[in-house]
Amino acid sequence: MVTLRQIDSLDIPELNFYRSMKYSPEQNIDGIFIGEGEKVVLQILKSPHMVLSGLMIEKYYFRLKNLLESRSEHIEIFLATKEILKDITGYKYYQGVLLMGKLEHRFSLQEAWGKTKSPRFFFALDELANPENVGGIIRSAAAFGVQAVIVGSRCCSPWLRRSIRSSVGNVFNVIVVDNVDICNTFDWLRSKGMEIAAAHPHSLSYVLGEYSWSGKDLCLVVGNEGQGLSEEVLRHCSHSIRIPMSNEVDSLNVASASAVFLYDIWRQRQKYNLR
Repeated sequence: MVTLRQIDSLDIPELNFYRSMKYSPEQNIDGIFIGEGEKVVLQILKSPHMVLSGLMIEKYYFRLKNLLESRSEHIEIFLATKEILKDITGYKYYQGVLLMGKLEHRFSLQEAWGKTKSPRFFFALDELANPENVGGIIRSAAAFGVQAVIVGSRCCSPWLRRSIRSSVGNVFNVIVVDNVDICNTFDWLRSKGMEIAAAHPHSLSYVLGEYSWSGKDLCLVVGNEGQGLSEEVLRHCSHSIRIPMSNEVDSLNVASASAVFLYDIWRQRQKYNLR
């Protein structure tokens, strides 16, 4: 059921989470997230996650009306003018439509394993500080067939507004296992026979393009934007792989490098699956 409420001010308690980009500890514990922009909102409405409320200008309500009314939960939609919504942080990105939701379920590593079939393809993120990078990587991961994204406890949350926005809502299309100890996670995956490949710009093990990704359970891991993967994490990986580069370029942005790796893995595995 959808309830409409016209507002002339953002200064009401129900809109506290909408007014800031900041992600509070309470939101994280409760699994609350904010999605912004029409493409992201459409992904949320098609997902199994609970929708709590929406804040939008009237034209978006009419565009989304059928999807909103098809949901089983009660959703309160706050309607405001564009002028009122311009006071919200990040207005230029969402142009007047936001939804607040609650994660229906948070996957454990064991659940992710049980819900996927071999040859598995996982992607792990460790110590990334920039939510745009996290979201952009998740978008590429979804595009290139990753079955589960693993987010370390020292990485920024994939449920931040900016992460969700940068993923264009694709964070709702893959299994996400977040807030885990990366080293313990890799030990468990390797005990199951999964290969852990570290994307590392100074790898002496393998070069991208000369390595076979096909026919195996695989998890690729990338690390911090400035420092990359720590020595501790590298010790828990099976091996490392680097991207060959010209003109004395040392490394790529982590989101760009991830897309390069993901495409190479997807290309090889697509050929293998057609055999």
